[in-house]
Amino acid sequence: MKMKNKKILLIVTGSIAAYKTLSLMRVLKDSSFSVSCVLTKSSENFITPLTVSSLIGKKVYKDLFCYEDEMEMGHIKLAKESDLIVVAPASANFISKIAHGLADDLASSILLASKSPVLFFPAMNSNMLNNYFTKKNFKNLQEAGFKVFETNNGELACGDLGQGRMKEPDEI
Repeated sequence: MKMKNKKILLIVTGSIAAYKTLSLMRVLKDSSFSVSCVLTKSSENFITPLTVSSLIGKKVYKDLFCYEDEMEMGHIKLAKESDLIVVAPASANFISKIAHGLADDLASSILLASKSPVLFFPAMNSNMLNNYFTKKNFKNLQEAGFKVFETNNGELACGDLGQGRMKEPDEI
């Protein structure tokens, strides 16, 4: 599928790697993509809706029960109008939620309602990445048709060295 001028929905979850998505937004916009963004509640501990809105030049979505958005069934609309959904960073918590079919917030509800391709770019500590449950969750996502990318090796936010770093914006 030719992706120029296509609509990408970027879902940002709660991980220190959320700061990288600010650069990713710029890379995507510079590549002629139309970018919309959903922030999970936990992602707002790392980046703000105002910063994201300033970068993409659009409203940022964050609440499933936002009266204005849900009058138009916002989660369904966002799911249908996206040509591609990118989850970056994909936290262990969010991966677990989706792998088990939960839909308790805007981001997870969109994924359950969408027929678009979904790409997950995980970011987490090596121990979490290699945990039995996380590996099983990756397998569940892949079996459901989602694409889960490998993480990069290097220094992690906690100071450990190893796998778990989210791919760099240019790699994505």
